[in-house]
Amino acid sequence: MKTLKDLLLLGDPRLYEICEPIQQSELPLVKQWVADLDNVMQEVRAKHNFGRAIAAPQLGIMKRLIYMHIDKPVVFINPELTNLSPELFELWDDCMSFPNLLVKVKRHQSLTIKYLNENWEPQQWQMENDLSELLQHEFDHLDGILCTMRAVDGQSFKWRS
Repeated sequence: MKTLKDLLLLGDPRLYEICEPIQQSELPLVKQWVADLDNVMQEVRAKHNFGRAIAAPQLGIMKRLIYMHIDKPVVFINPELTNLSPELFELWDDCMSFPNLLVKVKRHQSLTIKYLNENWEPQQWQMENDLSELLQHEFDHLDGILCTMRAVDGQSFKWRS
């Protein structure tokens, strides 16, 4: 079982890599990967009081997998973002890989996410506002993009108080 010590931190070169799609033959591995993601997310919540979702590459699992747990667990396998709204909003973003740093970014107000669930069934979900922002953040991880790279400007960083 992976723990907080396995969480990749800002500067780890793996955080900047593009992840590979999950193949259907790898589906038996997804259950353990999700258990690891859930465990680390719970540890981050206990230590830092935040964390609604986590992307597999944050644990060095270089696969296109996102795990979200707000009201219930949701597994996003090989997600794709479509219908990105032209409307943007600005917010202070945080990340488990640098828990004390906040970064001001702009995100799309709404989007549609298409993905496979843990049973390899196609799913689609229209999201807006905070869920839209959250999935854009996690999806970026799958492409090796951190919110630090999306900062609005050079003054868009602050320490969490």
